Amino acid sequence: MNYAHLTQEKRYQIYALKKAGHKPRGIADVLDRVRSTISSELARNRGQRGYRPRQTQLMAEERRAMHAWMIDDATWQFAQNKLLQQ
Repeated sequence: MNYAHLTQEKRYQIYALKKAGHKPRGIADVLDRVRSTISSELARNRGQRGYRPRQTQLMAEERRAMHAWMIDDATWQFAQNKLLQQ
């Protein structure tokens, strides 16, 4: 089973399989993913118009960006000073 992040391609596959009537377990089997990954994906990203892969991908990218490592002020100041010295 694959535990990696879902790609945009996989999200479109989830959308197509769901639209074709597959349940989360069947989608997980087809995509070689854990069933909980598919269930969570569908639950977290369901809007008024259902599961929409494009919007879901954008939201996932935003969540990843928010959790990216941030540079603290002291490190930033140190880097700026080094650049100015050159």
